[in-house]
Amino acid sequence: MTSKPFSHLDEERRPTMVDVSDKAATKRTAVAETTVRFPAQVADALRANGLRSAKGPVFDTAIVAGVMGAKRTHELIPFCHPLALESCKITIDLVGDAAVVRCTVSVHHKTGVEMEALTGASIAALTIYDMCKALSHEIVIGETRLLAKDGGKHDFTVAVSA
Repeated sequence: MTSKPFSHLDEERRPTMVDVSDKAATKRTAVAETTVRFPAQVADALRANGLRSAKGPVFDTAIVAGVMGAKRTHELIPFCHPLALESCKITIDLVGDAAVVRCTVSVHHKTGVEMEALTGASIAALTIYDMCKALSHEIVIGETRLLAKDGGKHDFTVAVSA
């Protein structure tokens, strides 16, 4: 296995933003997912209250927060390029005792949107936690992962179990 250099280090191994000036603008899409696991009584309370907590509609608020986070990724992650996202869709499903947050982002640009998708899913999950923490501090924000990306040099897809 050959080792690739880190893309965000220059020749002197100093941190730097990747130069995308010579790249072609293409449609770039990425999908990320985060899971929020609730104690059974919290999941039951959410179902019984129409996915609302004392702070309001949990999943709807998390969707708005996730989109806002995805749009501001470049303000949070130092070497991300500012991107005018063309699409950001967040879905949240209550599956058993877990909320499955999925963020799909796309743009026509010279760089990918993996970080925007990961940020959107993460911020939505953090918002769910914030809106439900009065019910329990045993809520766990689980794995956050990239499920797919395409439109750049290397496409990527994770086999997702049903």
